[in-house]
Amino acid sequence: MYFVPYAYQYPYSYYVPSPMPSYGRQSVYWTYPNVTDQAIVRNGQQFSNQRVVITDYGAKPYVVNIDEATKQNNTFRTALWTGTHLQVTLMSINAGEDIGLEMHPNVDQFLRIEQGQGLVRMGKRKNNLSFERNVYDDFAILIPAGTWHNVINTGNSPLKLYSIYAPPNHPFGTVHATKAEAMAAEESH
Repeated sequence: MYFVPYAYQYPYSYYVPSPMPSYGRQSVYWTYPNVTDQAIVRNGQQFSNQRVVITDYGAKPYVVNIDEATKQNNTFRTALWTGTHLQVTLMSINAGEDIGLEMHPNVDQFLRIEQGQGLVRMGKRKNNLSFERNVYDDFAILIPAGTWHNVINTGNSPLKLYSIYAPPNHPFGTVHATKAEAMAAEESH
């Protein structure tokens, strides 16, 4: 293979327009791999395109494809991992809906959008949300403790995101199928 400065050399030359080496009588065209039938191998680890079992795995070691788990989740809020100092929840916000204006006095929060688009609003006072940004796939939102915030789905499909609370904000095993269920649980908690 020829060296092309500043160009990424992908290991399968049929993905990029680059010169192909000659291997004697080998066909000029390489076969296209059937990715759906093969497991993905990265750094000696084998992964498959299987669905993630979404449940609270508690304070024990856990590894997950967070992108896949987030996109699979269809509930308003489901705790995926609850530890002593940290909690990960998955969220799915329907088109035109929002998380709801809230503030956590002693909890820092990290949100990451995996699918969809929305609008995030934040501020020090409930009636003055002076910080406003549009967010899309792969955007992260960092919310300091004591900050009022809301995320609104401005797209036509569910907004899929995950949230990291430090310390945990919801009881172990939390599953809120809908926003109404989540609001009722918040009022009683």
